[in-house]
Amino acid sequence: MSEDSLREEVLTARRIVVKVGSSSLTTAAGGLDADRVDALVDALAKVRRRPDAPEVVLVSSGAIAAGLAPLGLDRRPKDLARQQAAASVGQGLLVARYTASFARYGVRVGQVLLTAEDASRRTHYRNAYRTLDQLLAMGAMPIVNENDTVATAEIKFGDNDRLAALVAHLVRADLLVLLSDVDGLYDGDPSKPGASRIAEVRGSHDLDGIEIGSAGKAGVGTGGMVTKVEAARIATGAGIPVVLTAASQAADALAGRNTGTLFLRTGARTSDRLLWLAHASSPRGALHLDAGAVEAVVSGGASLLPAGVVRVDGEFAAGDPVDLLAENGHIVARGLVNFDARELPRLLGRSTRDLAQELGAAYEREVVHRDDLVVLRG
Repeated sequence: MSEDSLREEVLTARRIVVKVGSSSLTTAAGGLDADRVDALVDALAKVRRRPDAPEVVLVSSGAIAAGLAPLGLDRRPKDLARQQAAASVGQGLLVARYTASFARYGVRVGQVLLTAEDASRRTHYRNAYRTLDQLLAMGAMPIVNENDTVATAEIKFGDNDRLAALVAHLVRADLLVLLSDVDGLYDGDPSKPGASRIAEVRGSHDLDGIEIGSAGKAGVGTGGMVTKVEAARIATGAGIPVVLTAASQAADALAGRNTGTLFLRTGARTSDRLLWLAHASSPRGALHLDAGAVEAVVSGGASLLPAGVVRVDGEFAAGDPVDLLAENGHIVARGLVNFDARELPRLLGRSTRDLAQELGAAYEREVVHRDDLVVLRG
């Protein structure tokens, strides 16, 4: 792509999710930087004023960072309780700043706070979609963040890059834009001579030989280049192209100019159910498979039958997500199990026909049905 050509993936997008990191919104001392917030809002408002204006959803970090200075904290606390306190103070400041900034353009904002549980519970997931879709229909700017004030260490997304990828799929976005303090993905440490920006990534093969952890890293937030590349993998695998660039270049990125790194889609849109299962669910246990079952599930497109399970780990109920493990212990798939953990041991290694004859017709079924299963590694 030449420097003067425009990215069609950006210009044709009708619904865009934009994610901005903490380091792009705050000062070195930890408070909100009004000028940085206004600059981002200016770029988003410009998109909304285009004749063919796409809809925009903003996923914004910054609540914890914004709450540090008001609480007299000089750095992000390590304990969850003080992080939650900082988020409680900072989230109000963050949304108030966005509200005032967007008001300059006559745009109302709507706050949507999500936890990983909202992505893992189907009813919550559907409700989140309806809320976001209605906000867009009414001309408001949805501002999404993780609900750090109530999320526990066990149910956190971990970073807003992954949250943004899931939100992009949730709202059926055509494009995901990840904004940070780094102007793209580099083939080496961008602080050292000789590193070059990678303009386009067509697939995982384009990343061979690149140490992602040293190819540019974000500042004060929980994310870094690793989480951004992983978010891009999630989104592009679900048919959503991704632009990764610096927040200072947001206007150029949203205008389709050749800035940052463009990750091209690598797959087609998948079902909400399977994307949730692969990237937002929390496994409650694990099933160890024999070699034949691994082959059938991974390559054969088959359901998992009792005959292929050799061991059960964890405490789970029917309907819970569980990991499926190969003989070497590697996770090959994840699925929704049809039996409780206490039921499974007596079923292992047996055919469904034999189980039906001995225990009844209710046991002539799969341990994990193919429709409730997603392969994680081939």
